[in-house]
Amino acid sequence: MKLKVCGMKYLENMEEVIKLSPDFLGFIFYPKSPRYMADTLNPDEVARIPAHIKKVGVFVNETTDLVLEKVNRYRLDLAQLHGHESPEFCETIKKAGPGVIKVFSIDKVMDWSVLDSYKDYVDYFLFDTKSKHYGGTGKSFNWEVLKSYDSDIPYFLSGGVGLDNIGLINKMPIKQPFALDVNSRFEIAPGNKDIKQLAGLKEKLALAF
Repeated sequence: MKLKVCGMKYLENMEEVIKLSPDFLGFIFYPKSPRYMADTLNPDEVARIPAHIKKVGVFVNETTDLVLEKVNRYRLDLAQLHGHESPEFCETIKKAGPGVIKVFSIDKVMDWSVLDSYKDYVDYFLFDTKSKHYGGTGKSFNWEVLKSYDSDIPYFLSGGVGLDNIGLINKMPIKQPFALDVNSRFEIAPGNKDIKQLAGLKEKLALAF
């Protein structure tokens, strides 16, 4: 199973995370987020990340021009769209070159039919916990909902993933996630990742999957 570490903000911390060789690193371009990184990491620092680690820019209800400008400036591999972006918006981004991850927030139930119009324009879905904020809650939604997910589009599992509950994924009759997306539960402070905990997560993933 792949691993995405999201919310990178500081150069030294990012360099330590890179040594753990996650599959994806996420960079939040949403100015209202405490993990907003455009003021602390410059494009050259992000662009130097080894090619085997995919760089993901996280955007919330931005214009296509801004998303593509950041994709090009920071040499991002994927755009993660975390707001109310339409299928047409996703199509425009995907046709411009980067991969697309479309986020859907889940509470107690999920109407999977809302994904249908996006399937031709995304590479992945990401499911996280519904809240009044955009991500970073540290809380899990009811993963049992994923029992009824039957799409061929691979998905990232986000929202409250921690060392204490990743073992549950193997025990539930759900379609396995393509990747786990971790953020606030592996932090010392917003944007500052706990390297020891991330190393422990890598070990657990190697054993469990």
